[in-house]
Amino acid sequence: MISNNKEIQNAFLLFIDIQSFINTNKLENEFDEFQSLAVSAGLSVKDKLIHSQKIPLINTFISKGKLDLIKNTLKDKDIELVVINHKLSATQTRNLEKFFNKRVIDKTELILDIFASRASSYIGKLQVELAQLKHLSTRLVRGWTHLERQKGGIGLRGPGETQLETDRRLIGKRIKMLNLRLLKCHKQKKINRYSRKKSRNKLVALVGYTNVGKTTLFNKLTDSFQLAENKLFATLDSVTRKNNNPKYGPILFSDTVGFISDLPTQLIESFKATLDELKSADLLLHVVDLSDPDYKAKINEVNDILIDLNLINIPQIIVNNKIDLINATKMKILKNKKNDQIFISAYNQNEFSELKTKINNELFNGTYSGWISMENNLGNIRSILFDMGCIVEERFSKCGKMLANINIGNEELNKFIEIQGFELCKDEDIILESNII
Repeated sequence: MISNNKEIQNAFLLFIDIQSFINTNKLENEFDEFQSLAVSAGLSVKDKLIHSQKIPLINTFISKGKLDLIKNTLKDKDIELVVINHKLSATQTRNLEKFFNKRVIDKTELILDIFASRASSYIGKLQVELAQLKHLSTRLVRGWTHLERQKGGIGLRGPGETQLETDRRLIGKRIKMLNLRLLKCHKQKKINRYSRKKSRNKLVALVGYTNVGKTTLFNKLTDSFQLAENKLFATLDSVTRKNNNPKYGPILFSDTVGFISDLPTQLIESFKATLDELKSADLLLHVVDLSDPDYKAKINEVNDILIDLNLINIPQIIVNNKIDLINATKMKILKNKKNDQIFISAYNQNEFSELKTKINNELFNGTYSGWISMENNLGNIRSILFDMGCIVEERFSKCGKMLANINIGNEELNKFIEIQGFELCKDEDIILESNII
């Protein structure tokens, strides 16, 4: 991991394009994303090198000629860390560190460090530690040869346990304990999800590539003040809040961690409890940064991850964000091509009527706004409507019936209309003559 010291570390970025790695979703600005990761981790980029080679070498990953060139470059510069944009094996990392006489980390360790610095909730910290330990456990090979075997005093000498075995055992115990704690958190979240379903609230999860503006949109939809920064992985812990406008139905919005290309597998496994939040979603808002030249590849990357997580079957709305950064002519062409998608600027807009209408149509088959009447024995139905946040105003008619002005989804309304004593109130005179509660 990167040092936790407050001092900024000087880094050398090594971006290697391996021609044998076929990637259908190859990003046009892949190096820019890699550099943004380094900056997000708090590194000071002193120098960089973009290098192309056919295949990676088993021992060092990098070709011999380039190794010598990089070593000479590092010799005269105050650089503490070399960061490589691929996943390295433990052997490759160790060989490179010996050759350069510098710390070497790969893309996985870089992402893990960013996650460690951003985790704020209890469950987020557990997940990050678990991911770090799983990664560390693969890098213990021959790491303690200087200690050979542990030895005791007279009568205790013997083959004993190597330091390597001790570390593996301790890491294994810690991983087991973290898994148990996460399992407990997972069960609690399951209870919370059941409670939400019982209250008939619909859950809409915001998903998308990192730094596309999910948190900014989330804040506007829920009147929240979650930290939104122009940085990769500014959001790490998922947050759920209620819709700020009851007119648009009983909806909960969930802001989730952004995805990225080549997301480390141990992160996906460790963040199971967070990603399970997506599995209970009724609808996904797939937020896209339309100003990004790589937005098409990133849409495919997110969908690939959703397929891996078995989430692709959840209904999805594509929300094209940051349209304020696109010129009017291009915008007109894009809207004609993608007339079934939503176009917004989460930063500049305050009302998202088109987006909210589309969400309501998906979740509730449209909404009803108007008056209903209920018999006095339907107090439990009145309570359910309050829990759902549907009731805007209440009155009593002269004949003693409960009247309520509600905003509700058509599907939910149809279920209530089947209940005897619950009906739409179309007589305006009855409403005007009724007593306000």
